[in-house]
Amino acid sequence: MVRVERNIRGKRSMPFAKVGDIEIHYDRHGQGPRLLFISGTGGDLRMKPNVFDGPLPKHFDTLAYDQRGLGQTTKPDCPYSMAQYAEDAAGLMHAIGWGSAMVIGVSFGGMVAQELAINHPHMVEGLVLCCTTPGGEGGASFPFHTIEHLKGEERARHMIPISDTRHDGAWAKANPAAYDAMVSFASLDPYADEPGTAIGRHRQLEARAKHDTWDRLDQIRCPTLVCAGRYDGIAPPATVAKMANRIRSSELRLFEGGHLFMLQDREAFPAMIRFLKGDQP
Repeated sequence: MVRVERNIRGKRSMPFAKVGDIEIHYDRHGQGPRLLFISGTGGDLRMKPNVFDGPLPKHFDTLAYDQRGLGQTTKPDCPYSMAQYAEDAAGLMHAIGWGSAMVIGVSFGGMVAQELAINHPHMVEGLVLCCTTPGGEGGASFPFHTIEHLKGEERARHMIPISDTRHDGAWAKANPAAYDAMVSFASLDPYADEPGTAIGRHRQLEARAKHDTWDRLDQIRCPTLVCAGRYDGIAPPATVAKMANRIRSSELRLFEGGHLFMLQDREAFPAMIRFLKGDQP
């Protein structure tokens, strides 16, 4: 079931879909082949810029959503699992009438996308996995659950040199204005005090810590592009490459950047778009 809330002027806003035990807030823009975009840890469609401010809606009928525990989606206070996140994605697709789509998963969203492609192979026409890892013996991403106590600027300063290993202490000292701007941007958290936000984020991190698709990656059968930033300390390129070697019919691309390489390397989005469209470089 899909419902649409209206703002005070009666205009369309905030579409929701009932999926299992939750209501998922989503949005959809663009024209072309169907594309499901699955966002990363703490993703919230209200945060700008988001996927709809980039090039994807110019090429695809793009669907993105707040995952359980995040944004305006329901935040149940109970354990979540990675398989459950994949079921949420599949349920949302069913709710809007999609039997299949191409999928881009970023960071945590890439973990969800792995589960989706493994558990519902008929629903994933093509797959792009960005700055994500398989977990288990294949190697995990940075353990965010271990720094859950860090907030605001303290968290930002801790994560900046990990997110992009070029941005170490020496770089920060040599580029104080750029560093301060990064800290300010990374510290923004306008929805932190909303009811349920803290527990929803906590439950997501619990599920993330248990992510493990390593022994099942060979079950991904669709064409897959695996992408990483050369200087990413959250999803290290060596770990991402191991994952790519485990997936049949996969292609690995490294880009100039860290965990946010899609915003740092202008070639990243065009490469993903060409891959999903089947265009030659």
